[in-house]
Amino acid sequence: MSEGCLTGPTSQSWAAMPALIAAVQAAGDAIGLPFIAAQADLGDPEPMSDAHGRPYAETSFRWIDPDHAYWRDRKLALHIAFLTAARLTAEPFYYSDGELRSWRATQLLDAVDCEQAKNTSNFGEAIIAPVHLPRGLVGAVFWCSREPVGVAALFDRHAGDLHNLALKLVATHNEARGRPRNATVPQTLTRREVQCLRWAAAGKTDGEIGIILTLSVSTVRFHLRNAAAKLGATGRAQSIQIAAGLGFVGARAA
Repeated sequence: MSEGCLTGPTSQSWAAMPALIAAVQAAGDAIGLPFIAAQADLGDPEPMSDAHGRPYAETSFRWIDPDHAYWRDRKLALHIAFLTAARLTAEPFYYSDGELRSWRATQLLDAVDCEQAKNTSNFGEAIIAPVHLPRGLVGAVFWCSREPVGVAALFDRHAGDLHNLALKLVATHNEARGRPRNATVPQTLTRREVQCLRWAAAGKTDGEIGIILTLSVSTVRFHLRNAAAKLGATGRAQSIQIAAGLGFVGARAA
């Protein structure tokens, strides 16, 4: 991607990235967690990279094992415990001695198997800041050490600031990359359109939705088509996905 082709908000987002990258690294250096890994979209097998396609893991961030090019593993996001945990919670958490902890007790973290990290040599402790953005985008930033550094106390003092930095980094990077591709400001959905989407997300057929809402099948389909057009979606599944990512379809319906 050529910098000469970047204009407007995209150009401004790319221009902001070097300072954000430096701030993330400086924050880790300051608290004894100097090894950084970041991914702006856990669903993307490609590493987080600059405008020229150069991975930040190569050009900017240091890692515990300098000879381990982990970002080249396209399956990494599928088997790393920290990334599993980042998908499950939007709150920052920390790793120490085989366990994940956060500001509060949560069974979501308790259920994540960290045995691999515990058995990895030269891996000490870490603070992980997940970033959950609209339309289903999930990213994360990791600050790690080689040795124990008293991460529980560091987390109490710095987790909020680190989470804020991670949010800025991931959101800015995704906007610079134009992700998601269909990200537009949706038109206002009507009450009926939202109702139809919620029942569709719950697995109901058009006929079942019609019975529940006392509508004809053709009317249900009309509302679902209108909702899809407003959301910039193609098809039922994408309409539900986008609506859920924007908060129109709550967890109860889904």
